[in-house]
Amino acid sequence: MGFFDFVKDAGKSLWGGDDEAEAAEAIEKEVKDLGLEGDVQIKVDGDTVKIAGMAPSQEIKEKIILAAGNVAGIGKVEEEIGTDEAADPAVFHTVAKGDTLWAIAEKHYGNGSKYAAIFEANRPMLSDPDKIYPGQVLRIPAH
Repeated sequence: MGFFDFVKDAGKSLWGGDDEAEAAEAIEKEVKDLGLEGDVQIKVDGDTVKIAGMAPSQEIKEKIILAAGNVAGIGKVEEEIGTDEAADPAVFHTVAKGDTLWAIAEKHYGNGSKYAAIFEANRPMLSDPDKIYPGQVLRIPAH
């Protein structure tokens, strides 16, 4: 079981109001629309998303967590997602004001030119390496 913190006021707005069932449905749709395959169930309890089930890989598991957490109104993700393979988890990085993928790559890899690895590790949630925002959480894969 994992617990992940997110910035509640940052992220994509997927629904309006306080309806937790509507929120869970919107997050499930977002995960599917991003093409993140897995057999997971999503519930919302206040500002917490609870995800349980199976994912085909550690990478997809992490992307499902990020797709659910990088949503306006969500402050935490609790997950019980199993995977079919054993792999080392990626590090998660919360984007700060003024961050660029280059600067994040310098911090984590010691080499800014490795920013493309971070960009690719966060596709399809990222469509452009210049479109990150403060509060967004990114996957930083091992190098």
